[in-house]
Amino acid sequence: MFDKLEFIEEKYEDLTFKISDPNIINDQSVWQKYMKEHAEIEPIVMKYREYKKVNEGIREAKEIIEESSDEEFRDLAKMELSELEESMEEIQSELKLLLIPKDPNDEKNVIVEIRAGAGGDEAAIFAANLFRMYSMYSEKRRWKTEVMSMNATGVGGYKEVVFMVKGKGAYSRLKYESGVHRVQRIPDTESNGRIHTSTATVAVLPEVEDVEVQVNQNDLKVDVFRASGNGGQCVNTTDSAVRMTHIPTGIVVSMQDEKSQLKNKEKALKILKAKIYEQELEKQNSEIAQERKSQVGTGDRSERIRTYNYPQGRISDHRINLTLYKLDSFINGDIDEMLDALITTDQAEKLKMVE
Repeated sequence: MFDKLEFIEEKYEDLTFKISDPNIINDQSVWQKYMKEHAEIEPIVMKYREYKKVNEGIREAKEIIEESSDEEFRDLAKMELSELEESMEEIQSELKLLLIPKDPNDEKNVIVEIRAGAGGDEAAIFAANLFRMYSMYSEKRRWKTEVMSMNATGVGGYKEVVFMVKGKGAYSRLKYESGVHRVQRIPDTESNGRIHTSTATVAVLPEVEDVEVQVNQNDLKVDVFRASGNGGQCVNTTDSAVRMTHIPTGIVVSMQDEKSQLKNKEKALKILKAKIYEQELEKQNSEIAQERKSQVGTGDRSERIRTYNYPQGRISDHRINLTLYKLDSFINGDIDEMLDALITTDQAEKLKMVE
């Protein structure tokens, strides 16, 4: 760990010199790149320097205790040593946390896809419940939501809803929501009072920039067709709906919410790029998961991650064996306690790698 810290400190000093160089300042793109790197590692370097200062204090206090013949002086050194050693434990813990590799996507906006799974109409209603839950959570955090695509049912549910969440750190918290969500409750249509089990699938994709995913136009197959369902006067009169297929990966995205074919193409391409990026992330995360045997935060959407039990008013996350008895507030967007526990578990797993 300390070899790594020495290397980071040397890099920090090199970057400090570079961002003060007039020649580099004149090249704003390079200067901004160095400034970003400098800012990212600065907290680690400051904490490491604090560690070295405290470590030197411990060495000096021990030296006084061993060599001084002045009893009062030695007692003061012992008191100082006790305080310094306590401070050292805290600094070492903070350093380990700072050294955890940062997810480069954490500060990004996200595209969330919710699809009804097993359970018919009840699954579609549950998908709508989840959409409302994430919308209310986003509102509490002052993030903005924008619906990109929606396929509603006649019973107040959604077969599928795709929306974007815009806000700092959106991916860092919502990435843990990818997977299969299960609900156990008595549907309104159930006359015998039997509990039904239904599912919905959630996928959380980081929004990607053009520089991160470049799609060759020759790799795209674009079909246009007439939109169906609610959509105003243009429905069934113009070929505004778009189906976009990425031939190398087989990923297909359909978009018909906008009246403009161009706008539907723009939205479809944005989602397509996010899905291509997600596919690559899944490969990397699969390799990491095999190494550390942890699925927390890997975004495996085939994994059943959580159960919402209405009769008992509980939510259980199966990845971390945590059960909360606050279903009413949870489904109304009060999900921070669960997300905090998932983040803590994920950090604990990554700390083992740092150590």
